[in-house]
Amino acid sequence: MAMRVRACGVLLFLLASCATPAPRPNASAAGSLRLANLQKAATLPWRDDGRCVVREASQSWPLVVERCFQSLDTRRIHFRDTQRRCPVASADVVTLETMVGICLLTQPEIAVGAVLIIGAVVVAVAIQEQLNAYEFRWPYPEEGTAGETAEPATGTQSAEQQSLASRRPKPDGASSGQDWFPPGPPPSPEPHERRLECTPRPVPHLGGDALHNLCADKVPKNEFPGSDVLVNGKRFDALQLRQRLLWEVKTDNFDTYPTFLRTQVIENQLPELQRERTLAKACGFDFRIGVSSAAHRDALRDRDITLNVVVMDWC
Repeated sequence: MAMRVRACGVLLFLLASCATPAPRPNASAAGSLRLANLQKAATLPWRDDGRCVVREASQSWPLVVERCFQSLDTRRIHFRDTQRRCPVASADVVTLETMVGICLLTQPEIAVGAVLIIGAVVVAVAIQEQLNAYEFRWPYPEEGTAGETAEPATGTQSAEQQSLASRRPKPDGASSGQDWFPPGPPPSPEPHERRLECTPRPVPHLGGDALHNLCADKVPKNEFPGSDVLVNGKRFDALQLRQRLLWEVKTDNFDTYPTFLRTQVIENQLPELQRERTLAKACGFDFRIGVSSAAHRDALRDRDITLNVVVMDWC
């Protein structure tokens, strides 16, 4: 009888062990990996608006590159394996370029000049939407690993919402016949300094261009060396807080480009620079562009004399 009891006890223990759910993967670690992959992908031009990257972003970066390489706009990317990091067997030209491209993009640190992108990169729509979601979810993207901010309980209202609701005139009902006044005009917008999106926040460099990041970090009196600065939903390269001045840095070897390529670079850069200036000014900041050569400065100012462009003598 005792042996039968012990056997039942062991059976119950085994059943309980089987019923115990397996531990869930670390959600914060997965979110951190996904964010890092999205930030890397944001520096590259995509033909599919970044949809492949968004779909695969939870995988390791090498796997993301392998699965989504065909979605890259390789017409705007030159791969140069100057340090012989990617020895590959003989293959046709298309396969060889793909193999070298995947190899270089998955290096832990991409060598300067190994991946050259023609023109400015506007972050792909799908990737930007995902990055915006991370910015909304966590005050600082690098703090996302601490876990997501709790959602307010269903049916609850913030104090501000309740206050606004209490000030709204309400009809006494259709049958009462009493007049009621429509809501008054909405409150005036908050000043620049009080708007959350206008508060400068340091965020990690997107990476992929060591020279660009070095020049941005060395902007005189840069408030956040080692980081980009997020203002009004846009990552700027540097901030001089005392002057309320946001920077965009361009490190193109503009002097070495042929005429047709110079024209294409300016055509690509100009609309984005004008958009960045608009975003900066909407939050009360001035906007300045740093370039590597007088030729690049003059080409931009020839197209838009109102742009504040300077040659970076520190880089």
